[in-house]
Amino acid sequence: MIDFYGLTSPNVVKIFIMLEELELPYRFIPVDVWKSENFKPDFLKLNPNAKIPVIVDRDGPGKDPFVVFESGAILLYLADKSGRFLAEDRRERFEQIQWLMIQLTGIGPMFGQWAYFDRYAPPGNEHSLTRYYTEVRRLYDLLEQRLGQTPYIGGSDYSIADISTFPWIRIHQRHGVNWQSHPNLGRWFAAVEGRAGVQRALEKLAAVTSARDVATPEHLDRFFGRGKYARD
Repeated sequence: MIDFYGLTSPNVVKIFIMLEELELPYRFIPVDVWKSENFKPDFLKLNPNAKIPVIVDRDGPGKDPFVVFESGAILLYLADKSGRFLAEDRRERFEQIQWLMIQLTGIGPMFGQWAYFDRYAPPGNEHSLTRYYTEVRRLYDLLEQRLGQTPYIGGSDYSIADISTFPWIRIHQRHGVNWQSHPNLGRWFAAVEGRAGVQRALEKLAAVTSARDVATPEHLDRFFGRGKYARD
């Protein structure tokens, strides 16, 4: 059994998808970051970085419970545990890993920063919006180019590179991206979205609620590290 701590963010959706694809038994435990639940002492014992997702594998290495945090690390751990969605061939394996890193170090941070300045920052951040939106669109173009060469982001087979990237591309319309301008990405998106494990994950996700739309100014400031939580 795996205890899975999360909410609704793209990084959490990755783990929903991976667990459903693997059909591993798990228990979902909501951690509402919009109410600062990620800063509670019990959660910080699991992840001192105060971020979701986190898993606790009750049947970890040596049959002992094992905690894994950071979505990329969780995907690698589950792929290693199951022997699925990460190639055994060394060349193919690192092809998949390097595209996983594109998501972890590029797509996630750039998309996330653009979302903050677009939705939560005060007026007067036009430079930041332009900076991050330029990177968002560049990364869409990179994926479009890549998927014109290979069926999946990591190569010929579906892998954790696809599982990691798909949740971020679900918001493509918010970024002004359509499949007419990015047909290779659209073909890939439809293939991933149509998988049974992905469909089950999205159904589970739809049932998760949060306090995002009613978060207090105090909780927002703590979540974003601003106001009295900002560091000089």
